[in-house]
Amino acid sequence: MAELDLPDHEYLTVRELAELLRLKERKVYDLAASGAVPCSRATGKLLFPANEIRTWIARAQSGGGDGQGKLSKPRSPIVLGSHDPLLDWAIRQSGCGLATLHDGSNDGLERFTTGEGIAAGLHILDAATNLWNVPAVSKAASRQNAVLVRFAVRRRGLVVRTGGQVPDSLGDLEGFRLVPRQAGSGTDTLLRHLAEREGLDLGALDLAEVARTEDEAVEAVRRGAADTTFGLEAVARSYGLDFVPVIDEEFALLVDRKAWFEPPFQALMTFCASDAFQARAEAYGGYDIEGFGAVQWNA
Repeated sequence: MAELDLPDHEYLTVRELAELLRLKERKVYDLAASGAVPCSRATGKLLFPANEIRTWIARAQSGGGDGQGKLSKPRSPIVLGSHDPLLDWAIRQSGCGLATLHDGSNDGLERFTTGEGIAAGLHILDAATNLWNVPAVSKAASRQNAVLVRFAVRRRGLVVRTGGQVPDSLGDLEGFRLVPRQAGSGTDTLLRHLAEREGLDLGALDLAEVARTEDEAVEAVRRGAADTTFGLEAVARSYGLDFVPVIDEEFALLVDRKAWFEPPFQALMTFCASDAFQARAEAYGGYDIEGFGAVQWNA
């Protein structure tokens, strides 16, 4: 393919790209539908980012990928990252067929950037800016054909056994046995940031066995393996435990653009717009799903 001179604006229309590549417009639609060419539907119509089109053309010229701009290894239909009970329930209830691999926000973000899954659930607070998810994603996933969308705001705090001693805040955890989360998880990172702000020495606390999901951490408190954990209100309520609110966090989904338009993820998104999803969020408690699906970052 000879070197092409792209129009001097940020996005190309279907007609412009078809003329540029000397293809019929129908072929351009087919390329977009298959994910072979980078595109955006944020405005309700197909637009093609000029910078990404340049990269796509260069990759095809150099023999990278399969000559159509596709990754040499397709992403597996897996949702990575942080565990969220509402998202987990929606994946099952929607019948979308997606699998899950929950091992923390940072693990999910790293796996996503290497092409291991189609989406990652994240709740990563940037201590320098006090912003959620966007700083981490813009740094790690700037070269991904991906979008970050809002899922929900979740209330997080101290989950405590009913009838036991209840701390007033994070600063009062001395003397309590705590269920920690795995290093690198969004919860562990957030707890360390807040503990430092409160002057709490986490290293001096009595720690139980590490839990790798929200349910596992709270269940450990319920069965008496520990006094408390830094968990979600929704899970505390599900297990009938007391809850001390600490912070409202933003949980978002980083999604591969190609996978976004394919049937499995569309089935999930359609279900998440349903009355059943809203009713479940209200029943759980501790969730604010207003603005679900709003774009927070676009690669």
